[in-house]
Amino acid sequence: MLSYALRTLTRMAITFFVIVTVVFFATRLSGNAVDFVVGDGITSEDRELLISYYELDRPLFTQYLAFLKSFTDGQFGLSFIERRPVSDIVLERIWPSAQLLLAAMTLTLLVSIPLGIVAAIWRDSWIGSAVMMVAFLGYAVPNFVLAVLMMLIFSYWLNWLPVVGNGTALHFIMPTIAMAGVLIAALTRFTRNAMLDVLGQDFMRTARAKGLSEGHVIIKHGLRNAGITILSVIGLQVAGIAAAGSVVIEAIFSWPGIGDLLVSAAVRRDYPVLQFGVLTVALAVIVINALVDLAYAWADPRLRHTVKGGN
Repeated sequence: MLSYALRTLTRMAITFFVIVTVVFFATRLSGNAVDFVVGDGITSEDRELLISYYELDRPLFTQYLAFLKSFTDGQFGLSFIERRPVSDIVLERIWPSAQLLLAAMTLTLLVSIPLGIVAAIWRDSWIGSAVMMVAFLGYAVPNFVLAVLMMLIFSYWLNWLPVVGNGTALHFIMPTIAMAGVLIAALTRFTRNAMLDVLGQDFMRTARAKGLSEGHVIIKHGLRNAGITILSVIGLQVAGIAAAGSVVIEAIFSWPGIGDLLVSAAVRRDYPVLQFGVLTVALAVIVINALVDLAYAWADPRLRHTVKGGN
């Protein structure tokens, strides 16, 4: 297991290095950020001073090496717009994003797994069909469309819920539902399919033959064995929503998180903030995937034995 963990950490390091390289060069494809920040009213002398101050006049490869060096000394530069350390700006946004992600995942697990079990047990009845129809609709409606619809209905028409910010518990309702909508639909389908795979297995019939209650059989034996597949899906969904879904939802609801920060930094060409923000999200996704891999190796006896054999 230790060697498997070390291989996972090595893959994490290589992946992160590639992302760092791509992010650095991609942020410089849109031109010189100084021209966008200061506008046309600056003299050529002042423009050159600003370019020199931010070291944008150095060769691109030299800038790249300095960018890599920033990961060792922790100096990621100043924001072009706010004139504050980039690390301070990004760190202020991490907790709000984490709160929203945790709320969305909690709602997803509380709703999708029971619905998936119900859809599997009553697969031949109208109940199972209704659950899958709702899941299909949830999967088909993009999260930004759901967000806008909820804003129109619950904020502008009914005036029940606030739209902007994260000051109260009411502020969490619409962003959480919008972010969790697609997750609930996807995990419901995967939970149903995973449960269908195990419901007809011999160990399920043996458990029933022992006189165990149906609920005990479903939860302890059925869900426990289907949980390995569900675990892998949860990891992929969390990584996806952390990388993309949070950016859209936070921008729509002006949620003061990493996603909203990335949008504003991209629009204003604030290279330092954009770079560090994207890399923070990328690192979170890499860590989540690594944790899921390790959890999967621990939870699946077949893979666990393979890993031990490889040691």
